[in-house]
Amino acid sequence: MRWLDKIPLYVLVIAALTLGLAPFVPQPHLLEKLRMLAAGTLSLPIDIFDLFLHGIPVVLLALKLLRKYTRTPASVPRENNP
Repeated sequence: MRWLDKIPLYVLVIAALTLGLAPFVPQPHLLEKLRMLAAGTLSLPIDIFDLFLHGIPVVLLALKLLRKYTRTPASVPRENNP
């Protein structure tokens, strides 16, 4: 997942906050779609797409943070010093 390491953390934070919480009023789409998923009413294709659209930045941020803080020194790639 080197592609995830190349994405700056601040970009993922901004994307997670804006897409994850948009629209701010009356309630964020992500929260609404998660409630629909829990209630079993998430069935329309547009709602499923909305869940992925608003949830992907949050998932990527969580993966990046998990990857950043759980890496062992042996798993960190070494740079070639000629």
